[in-house]
Amino acid sequence: MLKSKTFLKKTRAGGVMKIVREHYLRDDIGCGAAGCTACGGAHEGPALEPQPQDPASSLCPQPHYLLPDTNVLLHQIDVLEDPAIRNVIVLQTVLQEVRNRSAPVYKRIRDVTNNQEKHFYTFTNEHHRETYVEQEQGENANDRNDRAIRVAAKWYNEHLKKMSADNQLQVIFITNDRKNKEKAVEEGIPAFTCEEYVKSLTANPELIDRLACLSEEGNEIESGKIIFSEHLPLSKLQQGIKSGTYLQGTFRASRENYLEATVWIHGDNEENKEIILQGLKHLNRAVHEDIVAVELLPKSQWVAPSSVVLHDEGQNEDDVEKEEEREQMLKTAVSEKMLKPTGRVVGIIKRNWRPYCGMLSKSDIKESRRHLFTPADKRIPRIRIETRQASTLEGRRIIVAIDGWPRNSRYPNGHFVKNLGDVGEKETETEVLLLEHDVPHQPFSQAVLSFLPKMPWSITEKDMKNREDLRHLCICSVDPPGCTDIDDALHCRELENGNLEVGVHIADVSHFIRPGNALDQESARRGTTVYLCEKRIDMVPELLSSNLCSLKCDVDRLAFSCIWEMNHSAEILKTKFTKSVINSKASLTYAEAQLRIDSANMRDDITTSLRGLNKLAKILKKKRIEKGALTLSSPEVRFHMDSETHDPIDLQTKELRETNSMVEEFMLLANISVAKKIHEEFSEHALLRKHPAPPPSNYEILVKAAKSRNLEIKTDTAKSLAESLDRAESPTFPYLNTLLRILATRCMMQAVYFCSGMDNDFHHYGLASPIYTHFTSPIRRYADVIVHRLLAVAIGADCTYPELTDKHKLADICKNLNYRHKMAQYAQRASVAFHTQLFFKSKGIVSEEAYILFVRKNAIVVLIPKYGLEGTVFFEEKDKPNPRLIYDDEIPSLKIEDTVFHVFDKVKVKIMLDSSNLQHQKIRMSLVEPQIPGISIPPDNISNMNLNGPEKKKMKFEK
Repeated sequence: MLKSKTFLKKTRAGGVMKIVREHYLRDDIGCGAAGCTACGGAHEGPALEPQPQDPASSLCPQPHYLLPDTNVLLHQIDVLEDPAIRNVIVLQTVLQEVRNRSAPVYKRIRDVTNNQEKHFYTFTNEHHRETYVEQEQGENANDRNDRAIRVAAKWYNEHLKKMSADNQLQVIFITNDRKNKEKAVEEGIPAFTCEEYVKSLTANPELIDRLACLSEEGNEIESGKIIFSEHLPLSKLQQGIKSGTYLQGTFRASRENYLEATVWIHGDNEENKEIILQGLKHLNRAVHEDIVAVELLPKSQWVAPSSVVLHDEGQNEDDVEKEEEREQMLKTAVSEKMLKPTGRVVGIIKRNWRPYCGMLSKSDIKESRRHLFTPADKRIPRIRIETRQASTLEGRRIIVAIDGWPRNSRYPNGHFVKNLGDVGEKETETEVLLLEHDVPHQPFSQAVLSFLPKMPWSITEKDMKNREDLRHLCICSVDPPGCTDIDDALHCRELENGNLEVGVHIADVSHFIRPGNALDQESARRGTTVYLCEKRIDMVPELLSSNLCSLKCDVDRLAFSCIWEMNHSAEILKTKFTKSVINSKASLTYAEAQLRIDSANMRDDITTSLRGLNKLAKILKKKRIEKGALTLSSPEVRFHMDSETHDPIDLQTKELRETNSMVEEFMLLANISVAKKIHEEFSEHALLRKHPAPPPSNYEILVKAAKSRNLEIKTDTAKSLAESLDRAESPTFPYLNTLLRILATRCMMQAVYFCSGMDNDFHHYGLASPIYTHFTSPIRRYADVIVHRLLAVAIGADCTYPELTDKHKLADICKNLNYRHKMAQYAQRASVAFHTQLFFKSKGIVSEEAYILFVRKNAIVVLIPKYGLEGTVFFEEKDKPNPRLIYDDEIPSLKIEDTVFHVFDKVKVKIMLDSSNLQHQKIRMSLVEPQIPGISIPPDNISNMNLNGPEKKKMKFEK
């Protein structure tokens, strides 16, 4: 049956266009109930159970299916995802509305629908002859959709009666809309609110905690003083932004001070790029990463960023007077030039809430169900939740979602989502750090795995098309020990004309990951493999990462090869790119390769190849450094794990060998060669990587630190910086040069991916290269997969596709990749920090030599070379008299009583694990030498330090 939909659409030119769409109605759409004779199995895919074995409901004891409306799906997704809720009918009307209103919820509902154990069925009610409804005159779209949902619910109940005479099956309509529920009951449809239904499931009381509490701003609890001003509606905000009354930006809360935040204003030509907000009322219920509208305050009300450290630890939930006292503390007398543009939040344009990890701060009131939840991320406010399982959740990591933030509440309201496990346990803490850094780490879905090659896999004739057979070459790989995802392999041989042929062979991942399929989409979403201390979160499934793509020895593998002809001075004479088949002759570790190069009696082909590569790499490195490339340093640590418990038993800085540098040189050369090639072919849409030069102010700390040691560091160009770092040696202090290089690393900007058509500055500062990209690690970086595709099209080895030549799509990919790489870096650091804590937990208290990296107003930041560990030694403690501190920003130095500390001074510190705050356990450092009365800890006075006592519940207030 054919219906037609007609609507009018305004064109860009201002005209009106009539659009007529054909809409087919069918009578062969199945109801989804397995074994339904009336439908005759018209439906396919996951179906509803014929006799639902769901938990008994006191409201509806007979077997039933659930049919939720749009708002239930949008707001109560945590309840619907619970294993206790099964046999749910998701209407097409509802799914379309959810898709338009929330992409994350839509994705979650699709995942649940694909989970066969849940028995969720999508019913195409908009194309079913008996459930399609047309919009009536005077009826708005919302009311029409509500009616369509009721019509479908009524049809289901009548349809299910046809299954058999004694059939008790019912469809229950779940809605939180009072009017819609009343209409449904009038029409004879069994209907309940989500809360009524969940509370009726007596066997699953824990489900109640997962209910989102939805008190809308209009229906707030009458009691309670109004604390915050009302958020303006979106229409007014948009008008205000257009007229310049308000500014739109991203709200960034402070980690150090919960009464302060900054808003980064969107747009390039804003003079006030950053606006400060101070005080609860000016923050006006915005949460970190929300998109907000702010109003600039008059200059007389501008403030300076506060130097006070202030954490919200008050137990009294709504003590607003106390907050106002604290706000006064922030207002210190400052000079005019310190004042920054200051504003207040007038409305929220887009909430960017996510599920938050943290711990429950149990209420002091006995039997209370209302408790405060403290997120692990200090930038997120505490959240008030209702739970009946507070005693079991104490001391555990849990996930909570925010539901709303009424004007009369000091904290947002939320609901419990999931219990992750005991605080401090390795699995729990790893899960927390992955969730908090937004690292996608769920197992790969069936949809993704379905695009993997079928095993046993072998190279076919079709695969050999457009490929060179390089299996005869003596190729080998050099990697860290235990590496299973081998991206790259190398070879070097002498040609008949006396020149050298050098090849870099990279795993051909783009052969297996085809554009646009589920595997490609998931790899693009993940963006990078994340390496934690003892776990790897793969970007691609293991079959590819550790097997079919990994260039293991003695097996045929598909590769993308970059082959140069060079003379003995490492000058490139010819460059060739080709897809290939290789067979690696050896998988070596850096140490094994080094042993071969150094061994006098080894002369086999692999060793000869390695020696040739090493010789060329040294020349390449020398040339690069002459051009001004930087060799910086960062202390990387390696944990030695106990083979049984997997706990860290030793911690040491990584040792770098000549072979590390050898591999790095050829990877850099391949990346630069490929960057030039893809930019030649695709000037507008090459995916490249740049490293911006740091602004001069970034170097201040480095220049001052060197000056304090009578050394000069020049920073006008990368070359002058590299040369002055090379000259900055001290015969009496050999570690000084390493410290300067570590400090120089801190001055650098972040390297980023970008699309060549969207930027003019391609320069890579750190490598002193005019153009650069990433080509050599496609198993662990999605950027390299795109670069492989571009190169393959450039040499005619593969076909293109529309997204590859769309610079806006590429720019979006780059944005996601930059975000994922940054988050992976943070997650890796958090993993090192956690394992360091585990190490010192078992090691106890130790004293070690350290060097000062920075001096602060009330502390020194030190580096302990033995462990590559950085930490802060504070000189002001709560409940202790403050010492006399004099800070000089110019030198920089800090005088404590009569002792002066400069950057790079050698000190001795005591390291221990401070577990007084369970949620934020940290390594605590205290000074041992030099001895300062009342500050230093005598070496023998450590046994009586209380590091595990319960922390007093009072405000952290450090100047």
